Amino acid sequence: MTHYSPDILNCLANLSSDEVFTSPELANRMLDLLPQELFRSSKTRFLDPCSKSGVFLREIAKRLLAGLEEQIPDLQQRIDHIMTKQVFGIACTDLTAEMSRRTLYCTKQANGEYSVATCFDDAQGNLRYIRCQHTWENGKCKHCGANRAQYDRVETIETYAYPFIHRNINEIFKNMQFDVIIGNPPYQLNVGVEKENYAIAIYHKFVQQAKKLNPRYLCMIIPARWYAGGRGLDEFRDEMLHDNHLRVLEDYPDASDVFPGVQIKAGVCYFLWDKDNAGDCSVTTNLNGEKIGPTVRPLLEKGATTFIRYNQMTSIYYKMKAKNNQENSFSSLVSPQTPFGIITSEKGHLEKTSSSDVKMYISGNEKEYKGGTSFIEGYKITKGKNLIDCHKVLIGKAGSGSDSFPHSILSTPFYAEPGTVCNQTYLVIGPFKDKNECNNVISYIKTRFFRFMVLLRKNSQDAMRGVYQFVPMQDFSHPWTDEMLYKKYDLDEDEIAFIESMIRPME
Repeated sequence: MTHYSPDILNCLANLSSDEVFTSPELANRMLDLLPQELFRSSKTRFLDPCSKSGVFLREIAKRLLAGLEEQIPDLQQRIDHIMTKQVFGIACTDLTAEMSRRTLYCTKQANGEYSVATCFDDAQGNLRYIRCQHTWENGKCKHCGANRAQYDRVETIETYAYPFIHRNINEIFKNMQFDVIIGNPPYQLNVGVEKENYAIAIYHKFVQQAKKLNPRYLCMIIPARWYAGGRGLDEFRDEMLHDNHLRVLEDYPDASDVFPGVQIKAGVCYFLWDKDNAGDCSVTTNLNGEKIGPTVRPLLEKGATTFIRYNQMTSIYYKMKAKNNQENSFSSLVSPQTPFGIITSEKGHLEKTSSSDVKMYISGNEKEYKGGTSFIEGYKITKGKNLIDCHKVLIGKAGSGSDSFPHSILSTPFYAEPGTVCNQTYLVIGPFKDKNECNNVISYIKTRFFRFMVLLRKNSQDAMRGVYQFVPMQDFSHPWTDEMLYKKYDLDEDEIAFIESMIRPME
């Protein structure tokens, strides 16, 4: 019987969906993006600035051991050279520092009796962790945005003040220039401001800090929400989409394809940034084991303000855009969030108690409110008063998630008669002249074409007004079908097949 010894780094349970362990297979796919001659040079320096298990550093060391065999024939001398001169790491926490050293040095103390390296005189070696404190300004950390009430902690509790973005690199590794920075940073911090699970993104700060160190190559795996959304990511998105040194992008719309059992809305991606070479980006979509691409194209297509995720989308986008010179965007009909100034927690009351009360649509999941309606006092309506007595369409501000296939994209729209409002659960589309025109709008929203155009902008569950930017306006004197729209925009069989593979019918 064959003896099987699994790689322990394939057996680790994730700390959370925000701090996900990288498998050796994924680490090697990312390392494959680099020029392989880097692993045949005794001068190349590598840094993992957010080490959790040490997998990147271990796999780098393995490649260097093979690549330097002729230059440094003695095995122990080669190991000591690699560990002291070429491979460096900054751990995320004290716990992950010990895990990473155990992975890289085969012991949690770099200078321990069983360490594979024989020339360290301290326990940390080149895999450092410095406990940091947040720097508070107006109740938040100026480096990462952490909430003071939640993260101002005593010495015995982990602060999650990650050294790479809270300390100067010279305080950790003095006068060190790195050729390659590679890793899988923490994704977000739970700050519990608006609700218990409210979180802010943090991964982009690792990318930005890494660029400041001016490496030759930067490679990181991060959530893909930055393509078109994400709270607090506007500046980062603009920076990334205009950076023509981003030369490779491997996109995974379903995060479970790389992190089994972990749900990350909008999926993940990893990229290669090359300081010395500028140009278009090689984009590959990885979905359910299938590779689509690579296609070399700009990250920011002409006329777009966000990244068009799927390679097959670009031809459809340009066909629509050619027609759209004469057509306005459907987004002009869509209200901002909270169209009547009524927040989601406001449910109103079951019965009309005065002549000033107005019928209100709320979530249909509220069991005590039959049909998802109630009544609200007129004085509580602080916005959108011009829409109250109009024919209109309501649609959920939170659509279907964009990481299940095929997508639904949006919740089912419905007609709202004059004399009605809604709480923050819904957005208003309108106004329209009568119920018939509203029903024609609803027929358009239900088409796969409409929801596909929304998908170009929608990378998360939120479906605010901005996701309708690429949807063209139509004549709503009649209903619409996909067949009519495919013909209008001259879509070919392959383009139609792609749309229908991505978007499920809406009943």
